Parts: sequence; C-alpha cells; structure tokens
Amino acid sequence: MIESKKSFWGYFKDYFLLTLGIMIYVTGWTIFLVPNNLVGGGVTGIASIIQYAVGIRMGYSYFVINAILLVVAFIILGRSFGGKTIYAIILASVGLNLLQGVIPEEIVNTLALQNGKLMSTIMGGILAGVGIGMSMSVGGSTGGTDIVALIVNKYRNISPGRIILALDVVIIVSSLVVPSFTPDGERVGWAEKITTVVYGLMLVTVNSYVIDLYLSGSRQSVQVFIMSKKYEQIADLITNYLHRGVTMLPARGWFTQKDHPVLMVVTRKTDLNLLLRHIKAIDSDAFLSVSMVSGVYGKGFDTIKGGKVE
Repeated sequence: MIESKKSFWGYFKDYFLLTLGIMIYVTGWTIFLVPNNLVGGGVTGIASIIQYAVGIRMGYSYFVINAILLVVAFIILGRSFGGKTIYAIILASVGLNLLQGVIPEEIVNTLALQNGKLMSTIMGGILAGVGIGMSMSVGGSTGGTDIVALIVNKYRNISPGRIILALDVVIIVSSLVVPSFTPDGERVGWAEKITTVVYGLMLVTVNSYVIDLYLSGSRQSVQVFIMSKKYEQIADLITNYLHRGVTMLPARGWFTQKDHPVLMVVTRKTDLNLLLRHIKAIDSDAFLSVSMVSGVYGKGFDTIKGGKVE
C-alpha cells in the first residue's frame, strides 16, 4: 500500500513540476520576448519568426514542427520519447497561444516594453531557462532541436551540444532574411533586425547558463552512512519504498568490539529530508553521516556519455 502511494505521489510531483516549468517557460516568452519581437533558438524561435512574419500564433507552428520531429524520431531512432515529452509539447503549444490573449497589456507594457529589449532578453532568458531546467529535472523535454541533434548524432560523430548550438545560431540569424512585423503591423527595419539577432544570441547564452545552474543544483547527490541496530528494517524501507539501492558494509565498533553492519546509500539531495525522516521513524537513535558527492553515474542517476573507444 505504501509503495502504491509513493508511486502515485511521485507521478503527481513530476507532472506538477513539469506543468509549472512549462508555464514558467511560456510566461517568459509571452511577457518579455514576443512583445519585443525577440527571437530565440529551437523550435520556439522558429515559431516566433513565423508569428512575426505572417501572424500565425506560435503555439500552432510549435506543435506542428514538434509533431513532425517526433514522427521522424520514432522512424529513425526507433524509440519513444515518453509521455512527459508529448505532454510538455502539447501544454507549451496551448500556453503559447492562450497566454498571449490572457495577460493584460498593462502588465506586458510595464514589465517588458518600458524596460527595453535588453532587460526583456535577460528576464525572458531567465524564466525560459528556469522553466526548461525544472522540466528536465523531472525527465521532461520540450523536444525540438534536441530530436534533430539525436538524429544527426546517430549517423555522424558530432556532439548533440554542438549541433543544438549551431541550429540555434542558424535559426536566430535566419530572422534577418524573413520579414518581421510588430503587433501594430509596422515592418521591422534592418537596423532593428540586426540588434534582434544580437539579443537572440544573448538570450541563448542566458538561457543555457540558467538551465545548467538549475540542473547542477537539482541533481546534486549525497552519500549517507547509517549505523543502526535496526539496519534490516531501514534497508528494506529504502529499497522497497524509496526505491534506492543499499549497500551493507561489514564493520566493527572498536570501543564495543562488536560487529555492526553499516548501510551506505547514495541519493539525490532533494530526497535527503524524506530519507532522514523515515530513518528517524524506525530508529531515533540511529547514527548517520551525510556527505556531498559529485559525479554519480548509473541506474537512477546520470549516464556516462561519450563515443566508442577506438
């Protein structure tokens, strides 16, 4: 019964954070970037260029492009990107359309237009980065150029990061040759389009930095040593309820000259408080040692990435 509750609340937490992250991402674009005719990378950048050129709301083109990329990925890569990715794409598509008509013009004017394009680029990049980072931390993805990078990487020995960066630069620079119009119908001149490219490159930089900053915090791990007479109950709870691996190390107390097995657990920092509460509930006298660790790889943590060894 406990395991099913954990599973339900685990899914609820993941999708709640995924939803919140996507809405933060969409809000950043809707309030700060779109009203200033700013362009970013990825499929959202392509969708913004289309909206500025022909007036089609971003959500439509964002959904269509991602849907095509997903179908191509299923055919070429032969694997599913999961329900979270599909959910994130649908939610972002709807949000990019609806929020543009919901957020009052007074708020957009005060927060974005009056503060200028530079501040809007920074604020939009921060919100977009936090939103994507929050989504990625729970296993979500907005698809887009990530899919293209994986497809290219399958046939060419080029890192996905370099592919995504190159695609972002191409998308931003392409806004120079595509006609762009303000919400009032006024055509954007060449001088302003050149500054838009510069702001777009700044946006990608801010966005990437915030994503890395968020993920480095959310993916920090801890190593816990647990000494308790009730080590068997604690080990069963960690394995069956918290779904983390436990290693039992043989140990001897020098003062007592008695054998006392020590449990070693590696888990996410965000799960530490939950782990400590459960241990205390079983044995309030348990002795624990907690230390930060870096570079945890394997099942349930990060994956070692790299090419084949020649």
